[in-house]
Amino acid sequence: MFFLKLGGSLITDKTRQNTPRLDVIQRLAGEIKTWWSEQNSHVQLLLIGHGSGSFGHAAAQRYGTRAGVCDAESWRGFAEVSVAAARLNRIVADALFEAGLPVISFCPSASARCQDGLLVYLDTAPIRAALERGLVPLVMGDVAFDTVRGGTIVSTEEVFAYLARELPVTHVLLAGETAGVYVRFPPSEANAEVIRRLTPREWEGVRAAVGRARGADVTGGMAAKVRDMLSLVTVRPTVTVRIFSGLVAGNVLSALRGDSLGTEIAATDDARLVGSVTA
Repeated sequence: MFFLKLGGSLITDKTRQNTPRLDVIQRLAGEIKTWWSEQNSHVQLLLIGHGSGSFGHAAAQRYGTRAGVCDAESWRGFAEVSVAAARLNRIVADALFEAGLPVISFCPSASARCQDGLLVYLDTAPIRAALERGLVPLVMGDVAFDTVRGGTIVSTEEVFAYLARELPVTHVLLAGETAGVYVRFPPSEANAEVIRRLTPREWEGVRAAVGRARGADVTGGMAAKVRDMLSLVTVRPTVTVRIFSGLVAGNVLSALRGDSLGTEIAATDDARLVGSVTA
């Protein structure tokens, strides 16, 4: 089973509020459909998630939603973040469906419960039912009610990590606008090296060099993404995680086919490999 995330930085212009990259979204939908069609009679389960990019993150940053919700203004902000995230979800769902994928959206906010920022419950029964019937569930980063903070934000990676405990996932593919986890951030033309393989033991040695997100990102950018995925593979060591660029045409299709792109995050303590990349 594959989890595929289309990052907010990939499908939106994070420097301009509420601005989707429609051409990129449509191309990605076509690549996913190509892979889906190649499976023929082989049963390949697929769940897609997407970030909020310049939609949900801009509003969440303005209201401080991730840190908590406590008064009428911040609850209105909570609702605004939800509406913005759902608006982008509709754009992505439409593109995937028009490309020929049997996609169905599941907004985490409908059932998610958090405790001081930690996702502790998400109703997975409808997602299981969709997968059993050959549908492609679509989830996203979203708002969530929180027993301590009132309300908060859950990232797509946090949703994936929760679902990985409930579903038989084998591959988690995170397509963003960067080529992987860079050795040094920001990268330069002369030094665009990415970490080819990253394990929990090596994380402390590189976390200071891992960059922040470009534009608004209330869920912590690349550092939080890596941290969440390291936690996932620690709990589920048979899962392979890959962080790579979806801006390069064909990369999402290649990753779904099993090609080694970007940075692999794994539970094993193999030596870290470093290599130069072009995008």
